[in-house]
Amino acid sequence: MDRTVLEWFPAGGPRGSLPAEEFAHARREEGLAARVVMDLAADAFLVIVEQRTPDTLPG
Repeated sequence: MDRTVLEWFPAGGPRGSLPAEEFAHARREEGLAARVVMDLAADAFLVIVEQRTPDTLPG
């Protein structure tokens, strides 16, 4: 499965993960299966979408 990072937000911001959650929610409203994950190494929240690749398709 491939992941595409749509946007990233610094974890040290005064609002924490809220901007990332708001961005992901807006993308979900557009029909994308966006979700927020934490990148510990970069100290950032990432908004990602996962896409199936031909080798991960069932069948």
